[in-house]
Amino acid sequence: MTTGHLSTPATAAAPSAAEWLPAADVAWTSDAGVLESRRTDRSGWPPQGRPAAVVFPRDAAEVSRVLRLAHEAGTPVVPRGAGTSLTGASTAGTGTVVLDLSRMNRIVAVRADDATAVAEPGVITADLDRAAHEHGLRYAPDPASHEISTIGGNIATDAGGLRCAKYGVTRDSVLGLEVVLADGRRIRTGTATFKGVAGYDLTGLFVGSEGTLGVVVSATLRLRPLPVETATVAATFRDAATAATACLALSATRVQPAVAELLDAATLTAVDAHLGTTLRARGAALLIAQTDGLGESALVADALRPYAESVEVSGDGTALLAARRAALPAIERLGRPLIEDIAVPRSRLADAIQEITVISARHGVPICTLAHAGDGNLHPIIVVDPAARDIPPAARRAAGEIFALALELGGTITGEHGIGTLKRDWLARELGETNHGLQRQIKDLFDPKGILNPGKVF
Repeated sequence: MTTGHLSTPATAAAPSAAEWLPAADVAWTSDAGVLESRRTDRSGWPPQGRPAAVVFPRDAAEVSRVLRLAHEAGTPVVPRGAGTSLTGASTAGTGTVVLDLSRMNRIVAVRADDATAVAEPGVITADLDRAAHEHGLRYAPDPASHEISTIGGNIATDAGGLRCAKYGVTRDSVLGLEVVLADGRRIRTGTATFKGVAGYDLTGLFVGSEGTLGVVVSATLRLRPLPVETATVAATFRDAATAATACLALSATRVQPAVAELLDAATLTAVDAHLGTTLRARGAALLIAQTDGLGESALVADALRPYAESVEVSGDGTALLAARRAALPAIERLGRPLIEDIAVPRSRLADAIQEITVISARHGVPICTLAHAGDGNLHPIIVVDPAARDIPPAARRAAGEIFALALELGGTITGEHGIGTLKRDWLARELGETNHGLQRQIKDLFDPKGILNPGKVF
C-alpha cells in the first residue's frame, strides 16, 4: 500500500497522477483493495480498469488543493460519497483519482430559528434528519437509502425519496452551496434565506450535475417542521394499474400525502422473501399513503376504498415504510438489478404500469415495479443474471422501450437517479439537439479540461 499527503509541486510542469500524488499533504492510498471498493457503485456495472488512487480530504481547502493539482496535470477526478448511485455516476476507471468525501461529515450547524442547517457533503442523510428532530424539525428529502447515502451524493443526483410527493426532491431543500471548481477555485452560491433571486441560479445548476461541474463541500439546507399528526393508510388492490388509477381519485381530494408509495406483486413477493412478511397475500399491489395534516387520513382512505380490496388506517406506519425501503435489497437477492427511474404525468401512471407489464412479457425479462405514486415517478427494476458481465440484449431492449415509453407519455427518462453512465445515450433524445448542445457548453465553461467525473452525463 502507498499512502501519503499531497503538497504543491516544486515544478510548474504538468505532472502525471503518479508524479503529483506521492508528494502529498492530503491523505490518500493506492491500496488495491481500496481501489477496487471505490471502482463501482450500487448500480453494479463496472467501468473499464480501476482508479490510480483514492484521496480522503477533510476540509474544503484540501479539496481545493487536490483539484488545482489535478487540473494542472489533466488528471480525471471522480467525486464520491457513499457510492449509492444507481446509474453508475460514481464509477471510476483507469487513471482516475477518486475524491472520497466521506471524511467531510460534519453537521456544521442546525439553526432552528431560521429552519436551516449547514452540512458537509459526507453527512449521512438520516443523521441530518435526526439532528433536525432534536429541534422539532426535519430534513424532508429521504431517499430509500437515507441510512447510508450522503448529503453530497443526494445533491449530486438531485435525489428524491418517499416524502418527495409533498416536499419535493433535494433541489427544493437546497438554499446555498460552497463549491470547489475544477481548477481549485472556491465559490458560494445561493443564500441562507428562503428567498434569493440575485443573478442566475447557480445553486440549481450544481444540484443534479453529478459532480461534472464542481465539487460541493458545504450546503445550506432548508428544514421543515415536524408534523403534528402522522397517519398511515395501507390499501391493497387487484393489480398495480388499479392502484395507480386510485391515486388519481386521491389527487381529486386535494389532499397531498407526504408519502404515496406503490409496490407491485413481484416487488411484494421479493420483500416477503427478504423480510418474512406476508404482504403479497393481502393483494397483488400495495399503496402506502402517509399523511401529516390533521384529519387527512380519513379523506385518503375514503378516496381509495372504491378501488381497493382492503384499506387500513393506523397511526404508525414504521413497519410498512421499512418494507418499502427494503424493496431494493430484496430485489437484489433475486439477481442483478438494472434500476430504471422514469417519471410520467400522474394521469398516465396507470398507462405506464400496464405497458411495463407488456414490455416484461415481450422480452421475457422479470421486472419489479415500485413507484412514488404521488408524483408519477416509477422504478421498473429489470432483474438479470448476476453472472452476466454486461447487460443482456433482452434487458437492453426492455430498458430502451421503457425509456421510450416515458417520453411518449410526456415524461422523462429520470425522475431522481440522474444520468450517470447508464442513460447517456438517451439524454440527447429527451433534451433535443439545441438544448443538449447548450448543456455541453455549460460543462465546457465550468470544466474546460474535462477532468470532473469524465464519461458521466454527456
